[in-house]
Amino acid sequence: MSKKKFSEQLKENLRARGEEAKTVRKVVFIILLSLTLIILIGGLSGYLYIKSALQPVDPDNEETTRIEIPIGSSSSNIAEILEENEMIKSARIFNLYTKFSGASDFQAGEYAFSPSMTIDAIIESLESGEVRAVHTVTIPEGYTVEQIGEAFADALHFSKEDFLETVNDSDYIEQLIDDYPETLSEDILDSDIRQPLEGYLFASTYDFYEEEPSIESVVEMMLNRTESTITPYLDEIEDKDLTIHETVTLASLVENEARTEEQRREISGVFFNRLEEGMRLQTDPTVLYALGEHKDRVLYEDLEVDSPYNTYRIDALPVGPISNFHENSLDAVLYPEESDDLYFLHDGEGEIYYSDSYDEHLDNREKYIQSEKEEEK
Repeated sequence: MSKKKFSEQLKENLRARGEEAKTVRKVVFIILLSLTLIILIGGLSGYLYIKSALQPVDPDNEETTRIEIPIGSSSSNIAEILEENEMIKSARIFNLYTKFSGASDFQAGEYAFSPSMTIDAIIESLESGEVRAVHTVTIPEGYTVEQIGEAFADALHFSKEDFLETVNDSDYIEQLIDDYPETLSEDILDSDIRQPLEGYLFASTYDFYEEEPSIESVVEMMLNRTESTITPYLDEIEDKDLTIHETVTLASLVENEARTEEQRREISGVFFNRLEEGMRLQTDPTVLYALGEHKDRVLYEDLEVDSPYNTYRIDALPVGPISNFHENSLDAVLYPEESDDLYFLHDGEGEIYYSDSYDEHLDNREKYIQSEKEEEK
């Protein structure tokens, strides 16, 4: 090979190596850039995930759940219990957070946690020990707004009069309609309705963790319970071609006419049969509500009370509910017992007798009702 050709070959080899090195540098740069982006994106995603996991499960849900932490529970056990009860989003993140924050000495006991609590608040409770409510108030099924006001007045710092004034304040009611659109409607503003929130303040046991809760916080706690009970039934309510207000009204009637789940389904079926036949419901509890008093027996003269609640005088549902209700009364309205029955009567011993004709109803009355003062439905 001549010296000239050797020189040209050398230059060509050097040029090729330079191009190869340049390509390698590009590849290395792209790989390093990709790895950097992956690390940054992964880090950002991890940060956002951890940040989200440390937030309250539901900041707007203050409904408390009693949670038992057994003796000997480790931090991991406690984290799993909290996640299972939907008080935290991630047991793993909770464990890491407690380790890095130095939290320890969690106490066994019964706690009351809500999905609105922060992780720091939960940790503080677990370190301080057993948590008990300052006040616990039970509101039974079948209570009217006035009875509810009296029950809270007996246990809390405000009076029945203050409670009733708040739940009848038109501005507050309109605010609640805006805040609870799935549950409350303009129907409760009807001028004939005695108490706008009648039927909507759910029967349950309520725990209060402050000495003097506001009336508004009490009312909204009850409405939250009502909303969480009604919401799962929204499709069924629509299928029955009912409004929420009509459904709650019927549930209150069923609640006051029967005590067992079976009886409630049967009576609900009778109510729907009568409505389909264009018959008046003629249920005594609506008369008592119209009268505004409790009586052991509804007399014939009572049936004449002129009221949009009195189902002996109106051809449809009452203008609104007559009390709150148990969930199985709501369930009975949406899943009534199918039958041809149009009448029923109570024998005073807890038994209810049904019939599909007025003549049979009279026979039942003759057979099972001893007092001649008992009026027909």
